[in-house]
Amino acid sequence: MNKSPPVSVARRGLMFVMSSPSGAGKTTLSRRLLEADRNITMSVSVTTRKPRPGEVDGRDYFFVSKDRFEHMVERKELLEWANVFGNLYGTPRAPVEAALGAGRDVLFDIDWQGTQQLAQAMKDDLVRVFILPPDADTLRTRLISRNQDSSAVIAKRMAEASHEISHWAEYDYVVVNADIDAAHADVLAILTAERLRRRRQTGLTDFVRGLNAKL
Repeated sequence: MNKSPPVSVARRGLMFVMSSPSGAGKTTLSRRLLEADRNITMSVSVTTRKPRPGEVDGRDYFFVSKDRFEHMVERKELLEWANVFGNLYGTPRAPVEAALGAGRDVLFDIDWQGTQQLAQAMKDDLVRVFILPPDADTLRTRLISRNQDSSAVIAKRMAEASHEISHWAEYDYVVVNADIDAAHADVLAILTAERLRRRRQTGLTDFVRGLNAKL
């Protein structure tokens, strides 16, 4: 049996935010989402910190001077920005707006503060997903198993997790990551549903007119 060709309706892209306390699985879920879907791309931040070994300008970050960063803030060229341990980080507005206009989705791996700023700038394009661990013991075990931090740093991250989790109600969706495959499926389902929202399918009016003309 021959399958019908897929129907393409023009749509506006969306800004897909995933936030979580450290160790809840946000980075793994982001990576899997990018691998699974070609129409979503990672937002590349601008920063004043120096490149680390192996990092490439324009791929990992846009590396700029502090003066250039402050100029971008003054000219409202950033959708959100923050000072993190003395270094400035922000999201350039132009590439995000270009992607959305072309019907491509943009993935953001940012915290609740950055998400609040994005909501102020472009709320209609925003989809917010908060990732929770199944319990505190699992979160601690995941942090330890990464072998990236000292016991003191892990204790600090656990203390910060409570504050970060307190912002869960500011998000549109909450996914409990007890199993990475199930959580990945949930994230894909959210993305699919949000792409089908009527207001994002900008080509629906013309599509329906063409459909009715042939009935």
